[in-house]
Amino acid sequence: MSNIFREYLKKIGSGVHTGEDLSREEAADATRMMLLEEATPAQIGAFLMVHRIKRPTAPELAGMLDAYDQLGPKLQTDNLAFDYPVTVLGTPYDGRSRTAPVTTITALLLATAGVPVVMHGGDRMPTKYGLPLITIWQGLGVDFSVLSLTKSQQLLEKTGLTFIYLPHHFSQANQLVPYRNQIGKRPPLSTLELIWSPCLSKNIHVVSGFVHPPTENLFRDTFELRGFSHFTTIKGLEGSCDLPQSRTAIIGLNQPNINPSWERFFLHPSDYDLAGKDVTLDSAAQLIKQMQGVLIAQSEPLLSLAIYNGGFYLWRCGVCADMKTGLTQAEALLTSGKVANKLREISAFNYEL
Repeated sequence: MSNIFREYLKKIGSGVHTGEDLSREEAADATRMMLLEEATPAQIGAFLMVHRIKRPTAPELAGMLDAYDQLGPKLQTDNLAFDYPVTVLGTPYDGRSRTAPVTTITALLLATAGVPVVMHGGDRMPTKYGLPLITIWQGLGVDFSVLSLTKSQQLLEKTGLTFIYLPHHFSQANQLVPYRNQIGKRPPLSTLELIWSPCLSKNIHVVSGFVHPPTENLFRDTFELRGFSHFTTIKGLEGSCDLPQSRTAIIGLNQPNINPSWERFFLHPSDYDLAGKDVTLDSAAQLIKQMQGVLIAQSEPLLSLAIYNGGFYLWRCGVCADMKTGLTQAEALLTSGKVANKLREISAFNYEL
Protein backbone atom coordinates (compact mmCIF):
# COMPACT_ATOMS: atom_id res chain seq x y z
CA MET A 1 0.00 0.00 0.00
CA SER A 2 1.19 3.52 -0.80
CA ASN A 3 0.92 5.86 2.16
CA ILE A 4 1.37 8.86 -0.13
CA PHE A 5 -1.52 7.75 -2.32
CA ARG A 6 -3.62 7.17 0.79
CA GLU A 7 -3.14 10.83 1.71
CA TYR A 8 -4.34 11.90 -1.73
CA LEU A 9 -7.37 9.64 -1.34
CA LYS A 10 -8.13 11.06 2.12
CA LYS A 11 -7.85 14.59 0.76
CA ILE A 12 -10.46 14.19 -2.01
CA GLY A 13 -12.62 11.68 -0.15
CA SER A 14 -13.37 13.55 3.08
CA GLY A 15 -16.76 14.80 1.98
CA VAL A 16 -18.36 18.06 0.95
CA HIS A 17 -17.33 20.04 4.02
CA THR A 18 -13.77 18.88 4.67
CA GLY A 19 -12.66 17.42 1.34
CA GLU A 20 -10.16 19.30 -0.82
CA ASP A 21 -9.11 19.29 -4.45
CA LEU A 22 -5.67 18.04 -5.41
CA SER A 23 -3.09 20.39 -6.81
CA ARG A 24 -1.91 19.82 -10.36
CA GLU A 25 1.29 18.25 -9.06
CA GLU A 26 -0.58 15.98 -6.64
CA ALA A 27 -2.99 14.84 -9.37
CA ALA A 28 -0.04 14.05 -11.64
CA ASP A 29 1.65 12.07 -8.86
CA ALA A 30 -1.54 10.15 -8.05
CA THR A 31 -2.08 9.29 -11.72
CA ARG A 32 1.51 8.08 -12.08
CA MET A 33 1.02 5.83 -9.04
CA MET A 34 -2.09 4.34 -10.63
CA LEU A 35 -0.45 3.85 -14.02
CA LEU A 36 2.63 2.24 -12.45
CA GLU A 37 0.47 0.17 -10.04
CA GLU A 38 2.25 1.63 -7.01
CA ALA A 39 -1.21 2.15 -5.51
CA THR A 40 -3.14 -0.99 -4.55
CA PRO A 41 -6.24 -2.11 -6.48
CA ALA A 42 -8.40 -1.04 -3.53
CA GLN A 43 -6.81 2.40 -3.54
CA ILE A 44 -7.15 2.80 -7.30
CA GLY A 45 -10.81 1.77 -7.30
CA ALA A 46 -11.57 4.09 -4.40
CA PHE A 47 -9.78 7.00 -6.05
CA LEU A 48 -11.60 6.60 -9.37
CA MET A 49 -14.98 6.33 -7.67
CA VAL A 50 -14.44 9.25 -5.30
CA HIS A 51 -13.13 11.38 -8.13
CA ARG A 52 -16.15 10.46 -10.22
CA ILE A 53 -18.46 11.72 -7.46
CA LYS A 54 -16.39 14.82 -6.68
CA ARG A 55 -15.75 15.71 -10.36
CA PRO A 56 -12.23 16.69 -11.47
CA THR A 57 -11.09 20.29 -11.54
CA ALA A 58 -9.06 21.79 -14.39
CA PRO A 59 -5.77 21.69 -12.38
CA GLU A 60 -6.44 18.05 -11.49
CA LEU A 61 -7.21 17.15 -15.09
CA ALA A 62 -4.10 19.01 -16.24
CA GLY A 63 -2.04 17.03 -13.74
CA MET A 64 -3.48 13.74 -14.92
CA LEU A 65 -2.59 14.69 -18.48
CA ASP A 66 0.93 15.57 -17.31
CA ALA A 67 1.29 11.98 -16.09
CA TYR A 68 -0.02 10.65 -19.41
CA ASP A 69 2.56 12.81 -21.18
CA GLN A 70 5.32 11.42 -19.00
CA LEU A 71 4.44 7.74 -19.33
CA GLY A 72 2.38 7.46 -22.48
CA PRO A 73 3.30 7.09 -26.17
CA LYS A 74 4.33 10.16 -28.13
CA LEU A 75 4.29 10.76 -31.86
CA GLN A 76 6.75 13.18 -33.46
CA THR A 77 4.60 15.76 -35.24
CA ASP A 78 6.71 18.93 -35.50
CA ASN A 79 8.54 18.17 -38.74
CA LEU A 80 5.86 16.45 -40.79
CA ALA A 81 5.69 17.41 -44.46
CA PHE A 82 2.10 18.67 -44.41
CA ASP A 83 0.60 22.11 -44.98
CA TYR A 84 -1.71 21.94 -41.97
CA PRO A 85 -1.27 21.17 -38.25
CA VAL A 86 -2.05 17.68 -36.99
CA THR A 87 -5.68 17.30 -35.93
CA VAL A 88 -6.27 14.96 -32.98
CA LEU A 89 -9.83 13.61 -32.90
CA GLY A 90 -10.90 12.88 -29.32
CA THR A 91 -13.90 10.60 -29.02
CA PRO A 92 -15.28 8.45 -26.13
CA TYR A 93 -13.33 5.23 -25.72
CA ASP A 94 -16.45 3.28 -24.77
CA GLY A 95 -17.82 3.72 -28.27
CA ARG A 96 -21.23 4.23 -29.82
CA SER A 97 -24.45 2.31 -29.28
CA ARG A 98 -27.30 4.40 -30.74
CA THR A 99 -26.08 6.57 -33.61
CA ALA A 100 -23.91 5.73 -36.61
CA PRO A 101 -20.38 7.16 -36.29
CA VAL A 102 -18.66 8.82 -39.26
CA THR A 103 -15.44 9.79 -37.45
CA THR A 104 -13.42 7.37 -39.59
CA ILE A 105 -14.81 8.91 -42.81
CA THR A 106 -14.02 12.39 -41.47
CA ALA A 107 -10.44 11.30 -40.74
CA LEU A 108 -10.04 9.87 -44.23
CA LEU A 109 -11.46 13.03 -45.81
CA LEU A 110 -9.06 15.24 -43.87
CA ALA A 111 -6.06 13.05 -44.68
CA THR A 112 -7.05 13.07 -48.36
CA ALA A 113 -7.15 16.88 -48.26
CA GLY A 114 -3.69 17.07 -46.70
CA VAL A 115 -4.64 17.47 -43.02
CA PRO A 116 -2.75 14.89 -40.90
CA VAL A 117 -4.97 13.11 -38.37
CA VAL A 118 -4.21 11.22 -35.15
CA MET A 119 -6.88 9.07 -33.48
CA HIS A 120 -6.67 7.01 -30.30
CA GLY A 121 -8.71 4.44 -28.37
CA GLY A 122 -9.02 0.81 -27.39
CA ASP A 123 -11.31 -2.19 -27.64
CA ARG A 124 -14.92 -2.46 -26.44
CA MET A 125 -14.87 -0.83 -23.06
CA PRO A 126 -17.03 -0.43 -19.93
CA THR A 127 -19.43 0.89 -19.02
CA LYS A 128 -21.12 1.38 -22.36
CA TYR A 129 -19.38 -1.35 -24.37
CA GLY A 130 -20.27 0.52 -27.55
CA LEU A 131 -18.76 0.07 -30.99
CA PRO A 132 -15.16 1.38 -30.83
CA LEU A 133 -13.22 3.05 -33.63
CA ILE A 134 -10.65 0.25 -33.85
CA THR A 135 -13.37 -2.25 -34.82
CA ILE A 136 -14.71 0.06 -37.52
CA TRP A 137 -11.25 0.46 -39.00
CA GLN A 138 -10.73 -3.30 -38.97
CA GLY A 139 -14.02 -3.70 -40.82
CA LEU A 140 -12.71 -1.31 -43.47
CA GLY A 141 -9.56 -3.40 -43.88
CA VAL A 142 -7.15 -1.47 -41.63
CA ASP A 143 -5.84 -3.09 -38.44
CA PHE A 144 -4.08 -0.47 -36.36
CA SER A 145 -3.94 -2.87 -33.41
CA VAL A 146 -0.88 -4.69 -34.80
CA LEU A 147 1.28 -1.61 -35.28
CA SER A 148 4.28 -0.79 -33.14
CA LEU A 149 4.67 2.84 -32.14
CA THR A 150 7.44 3.18 -34.73
CA LYS A 151 5.13 1.85 -37.43
CA SER A 152 2.35 4.17 -36.27
CA GLN A 153 4.76 7.08 -36.68
CA GLN A 154 5.73 5.90 -40.16
CA LEU A 155 2.10 5.50 -41.17
CA LEU A 156 1.37 9.09 -40.11
CA GLU A 157 4.35 10.38 -42.09
CA LYS A 158 3.46 8.39 -45.22
CA THR A 159 -0.34 8.64 -45.34
CA GLY A 160 -1.27 11.48 -42.99
CA LEU A 161 -3.32 9.28 -40.68
CA THR A 162 -2.54 7.02 -37.74
CA PHE A 163 -4.04 5.50 -34.60
CA ILE A 164 -2.69 5.06 -31.07
CA TYR A 165 -4.08 1.77 -29.78
CA LEU A 166 -4.28 1.70 -25.99
CA PRO A 167 -3.67 -2.06 -25.34
CA HIS A 168 -0.54 -2.07 -27.49
CA HIS A 169 0.85 1.46 -27.18
CA PHE A 170 -0.08 2.40 -23.61
CA SER A 171 -0.45 -0.75 -21.56
CA GLN A 172 -0.23 1.14 -18.25
CA ALA A 173 -3.43 3.03 -19.07
CA ASN A 174 -5.08 -0.06 -20.51
CA GLN A 175 -4.62 -2.00 -17.26
CA LEU A 176 -6.91 0.56 -15.58
CA VAL A 177 -9.80 -0.27 -17.95
CA PRO A 178 -11.27 -3.15 -15.84
CA TYR A 179 -11.87 -0.70 -12.98
CA ARG A 180 -14.54 0.97 -15.11
CA ASN A 181 -16.59 -2.20 -14.98
CA GLN A 182 -15.89 -2.82 -11.30
CA ILE A 183 -17.00 0.64 -10.16
CA GLY A 184 -19.90 0.70 -12.64
CA LYS A 185 -19.29 4.29 -13.70
CA ARG A 186 -17.14 6.24 -16.11
CA PRO A 187 -14.08 7.45 -14.13
CA PRO A 188 -12.36 10.83 -14.67
CA LEU A 189 -10.05 9.01 -17.09
CA SER A 190 -12.97 9.03 -19.54
CA THR A 191 -12.92 12.82 -19.49
CA LEU A 192 -9.14 12.94 -19.79
CA GLU A 193 -9.20 10.74 -22.91
CA LEU A 194 -11.34 13.25 -24.80
CA ILE A 195 -8.62 15.92 -24.61
CA TRP A 196 -5.48 13.78 -24.46
CA SER A 197 -3.01 14.26 -27.28
CA PRO A 198 -0.46 11.48 -27.94
CA CYS A 199 1.77 13.99 -29.76
CA LEU A 200 5.00 15.60 -28.57
CA SER A 201 4.19 19.04 -29.94
CA LYS A 202 1.55 21.47 -28.68
CA ASN A 203 1.36 22.94 -32.18
CA ILE A 204 -1.63 20.78 -33.01
CA HIS A 205 -5.40 21.06 -33.26
CA VAL A 206 -7.33 19.04 -30.68
CA VAL A 207 -11.01 18.26 -31.28
CA SER A 208 -13.00 17.08 -28.24
CA GLY A 209 -16.57 15.87 -28.07
CA PHE A 210 -18.68 16.32 -24.95
CA VAL A 211 -22.22 15.72 -23.63
CA HIS A 212 -22.74 17.95 -20.59
CA PRO A 213 -22.21 21.74 -20.92
CA PRO A 214 -20.00 22.08 -17.76
CA THR A 215 -17.52 19.72 -19.41
CA GLU A 216 -16.79 22.29 -22.10
CA ASN A 217 -15.68 24.88 -19.54
CA LEU A 218 -13.54 22.24 -17.86
CA PHE A 219 -11.89 21.51 -21.22
CA ARG A 220 -11.25 25.20 -21.89
CA ASP A 221 -9.65 25.78 -18.49
CA THR A 222 -7.54 22.63 -18.79
CA PHE A 223 -6.31 23.53 -22.27
CA GLU A 224 -5.33 26.97 -21.01
CA LEU A 225 -3.37 25.51 -18.09
CA ARG A 226 -1.55 23.18 -20.46
CA GLY A 227 -0.73 25.81 -23.06
CA PHE A 228 -2.96 24.53 -25.86
CA SER A 229 -4.53 27.36 -27.86
CA HIS A 230 -5.83 25.55 -30.96
CA PHE A 231 -8.83 23.40 -30.09
CA THR A 232 -12.45 22.71 -30.95
CA THR A 233 -15.19 21.47 -28.62
CA ILE A 234 -18.34 19.85 -30.01
CA LYS A 235 -21.55 18.75 -28.32
CA GLY A 236 -21.64 15.82 -30.66
CA LEU A 237 -23.41 12.52 -31.13
CA GLU A 238 -23.09 10.47 -27.93
CA GLY A 239 -20.30 12.75 -26.76
CA SER A 240 -18.22 12.23 -29.90
CA CYS A 241 -16.88 14.81 -32.33
CA ASP A 242 -19.51 13.83 -34.94
CA LEU A 243 -21.98 16.62 -35.74
CA PRO A 244 -25.69 15.80 -35.27
CA GLN A 245 -28.22 16.37 -38.04
CA SER A 246 -31.24 16.29 -35.73
CA ARG A 247 -30.34 19.48 -33.85
CA THR A 248 -28.15 22.54 -33.87
CA ALA A 249 -24.53 21.71 -33.15
CA ILE A 250 -23.00 23.66 -30.25
CA ILE A 251 -19.37 24.26 -31.09
CA GLY A 252 -16.53 26.08 -29.37
CA LEU A 253 -13.67 27.38 -31.50
CA ASN A 254 -10.37 28.45 -29.97
CA GLN A 255 -7.83 29.83 -32.40
CA PRO A 256 -4.25 30.91 -31.69
CA ASN A 257 -3.10 34.43 -32.51
CA ILE A 258 -6.65 35.80 -32.64
CA ASN A 259 -8.24 38.16 -30.12
CA PRO A 260 -10.61 37.11 -28.70
CA SER A 261 -9.39 33.55 -29.20
CA TRP A 262 -12.65 31.88 -28.11
CA GLU A 263 -15.77 31.87 -30.26
CA ARG A 264 -19.13 30.19 -29.71
CA PHE A 265 -20.47 28.78 -32.97
CA PHE A 266 -23.93 27.34 -33.64
CA LEU A 267 -24.16 25.17 -36.73
CA HIS A 268 -27.67 24.62 -38.10
CA PRO A 269 -27.90 21.68 -40.53
CA SER A 270 -31.08 23.17 -41.97
CA ASP A 271 -29.01 26.08 -43.31
CA TYR A 272 -27.41 23.62 -45.71
CA ASP A 273 -30.48 21.44 -46.41
CA LEU A 274 -28.90 18.64 -44.37
CA ALA A 275 -31.25 18.49 -41.38
CA GLY A 276 -32.87 15.16 -40.56
CA LYS A 277 -32.91 12.28 -38.15
CA ASP A 278 -29.59 11.05 -36.86
CA VAL A 279 -28.61 7.81 -38.57
CA THR A 280 -29.27 4.81 -36.33
CA LEU A 281 -26.52 2.32 -35.56
CA ASP A 282 -28.05 -1.13 -36.05
CA SER A 283 -24.96 -3.33 -36.22
CA ALA A 284 -21.27 -3.14 -36.96
CA ALA A 285 -21.70 -5.18 -40.12
CA GLN A 286 -24.38 -2.88 -41.48
CA LEU A 287 -22.35 0.22 -40.60
CA ILE A 288 -19.31 -1.11 -42.47
CA LYS A 289 -21.48 -1.82 -45.50
CA GLN A 290 -22.89 1.72 -45.34
CA MET A 291 -19.40 3.19 -45.04
CA GLN A 292 -18.20 1.23 -48.04
CA GLY A 293 -21.11 2.77 -49.94
CA VAL A 294 -20.16 6.25 -48.75
CA LEU A 295 -16.67 5.75 -50.15
CA ILE A 296 -18.24 5.48 -53.62
CA ALA A 297 -20.63 8.37 -52.86
CA GLN A 298 -23.65 6.17 -52.24
CA SER A 299 -25.46 4.75 -49.17
CA GLU A 300 -27.79 7.52 -48.04
CA PRO A 301 -28.47 8.77 -45.38
CA LEU A 302 -24.95 8.08 -44.08
CA LEU A 303 -23.54 9.90 -47.11
CA SER A 304 -25.27 13.15 -46.10
CA LEU A 305 -23.91 12.82 -42.56
CA ALA A 306 -20.40 12.18 -43.90
CA ILE A 307 -20.55 15.22 -46.22
CA TYR A 308 -21.93 17.41 -43.43
CA ASN A 309 -19.14 16.44 -41.04
CA GLY A 310 -16.48 16.45 -43.74
CA GLY A 311 -17.49 19.91 -44.89
CA PHE A 312 -17.30 21.33 -41.40
CA TYR A 313 -13.90 19.85 -40.65
CA LEU A 314 -12.42 20.88 -44.01
CA TRP A 315 -13.46 24.43 -43.14
CA ARG A 316 -12.38 24.25 -39.50
CA CYS A 317 -8.95 22.82 -40.38
CA GLY A 318 -8.28 25.59 -42.88
CA VAL A 319 -8.63 23.68 -46.12
CA CYS A 320 -11.71 25.67 -47.21
CA ALA A 321 -12.62 29.30 -46.68
CA ASP A 322 -16.19 28.63 -45.54
CA MET A 323 -18.62 25.86 -44.66
CA LYS A 324 -20.37 25.86 -48.03
CA THR A 325 -17.11 25.38 -49.89
CA GLY A 326 -16.18 22.66 -47.44
CA LEU A 327 -19.38 20.74 -48.18
CA THR A 328 -18.75 21.00 -51.92
CA GLN A 329 -15.19 19.76 -51.53
CA ALA A 330 -16.18 16.92 -49.19
CA GLU A 331 -18.68 15.67 -51.74
CA ALA A 332 -16.14 16.03 -54.56
CA LEU A 333 -13.48 14.07 -52.66
CA LEU A 334 -15.94 11.24 -52.11
CA THR A 335 -17.40 11.15 -55.62
CA SER A 336 -13.96 11.32 -57.25
CA GLY A 337 -12.82 8.20 -55.42
CA LYS A 338 -9.91 10.03 -53.75
CA VAL A 339 -11.08 9.15 -50.22
CA ALA A 340 -11.41 5.50 -51.23
CA ASN A 341 -7.88 5.69 -52.65
CA LYS A 342 -6.63 7.07 -49.32
CA LEU A 343 -8.17 4.09 -47.54
CA ARG A 344 -6.45 1.74 -49.99
CA GLU A 345 -3.15 3.55 -49.41
CA ILE A 346 -3.47 3.06 -45.65
CA SER A 347 -4.56 -0.57 -46.11
CA ALA A 348 -1.50 -1.26 -48.31
CA PHE A 349 0.94 -0.02 -45.66
CA ASN A 350 3.48 -2.55 -44.40
CA TYR A 351 1.95 -3.50 -41.04
CA GLU A 352 4.69 -5.97 -40.05
CA LEU A 353 6.10 -5.02 -36.66
